[in-house]
Amino acid sequence: MLHLLQVWRLITNFFFLGEFSINFGIRLLMIARYGVQLESGPFQRRTADFLWMMIFGALTLLALSAIPFFRSPFLGVSLVFMLLYVWSREFPTANINIYGLVTLKAFYLPWAMLGLDVIFGSPIMPDLLGIIAGHLYYFLTVLHPLATGKNLLKTPIWVHKLVMRWRIGAPTGTPAQPDNPGAAFRGRSYRVGGATAYPAQPDRGSGVATTNPVQPDNGPGVAFRGRSYRLGG
Repeated sequence: MLHLLQVWRLITNFFFLGEFSINFGIRLLMIARYGVQLESGPFQRRTADFLWMMIFGALTLLALSAIPFFRSPFLGVSLVFMLLYVWSREFPTANINIYGLVTLKAFYLPWAMLGLDVIFGSPIMPDLLGIIAGHLYYFLTVLHPLATGKNLLKTPIWVHKLVMRWRIGAPTGTPAQPDNPGAAFRGRSYRVGGATAYPAQPDRGSGVATTNPVQPDNGPGVAFRGRSYRLGG
């Protein structure tokens, strides 16, 4: 019965990034570059929150792939695109250079990579699934709390305990509570018309896209200054 259900595929499908090719190498570079920048920036000393983001993304992708229109046997590429989408929202004003030909803002990078996959003949559905999952996570943890002050996707206590038990990442205690109940965040969101609170680090090696630090904009277009805060972070 267990063999017929093949329940292990619910996990192992995320480890397949396609056949060995240029696209395979690009996916690995995306994980190494953007995953590290997230961990050292918005998720610094918030290992449990980062782990919960990946778990939530995986569960969301499994739920979406159960819909016939979105069905996909392998979701590794989708999970990478989810990571890329969250990074692009955390560093929206970082300058990205693609293949040394096109320079654009990081905010548009997921769509640019999706367009490149279409040009190279890769399936578009895994990319779209990752973008949808990434936007859902960012909406529930950043946009919705900004608008309402309520975080609908707090990191569960068991994730914090798992991180503490296995000593994953930086040591953390129990989830911190906001000092000011009226504060909407305890992390980072990007400023309207301004710069990011955690500017992207300059690229030191070869890869698909490179990022440059973003300097703060002191013009009148900045909506607010200083760090914002995530609920329960």
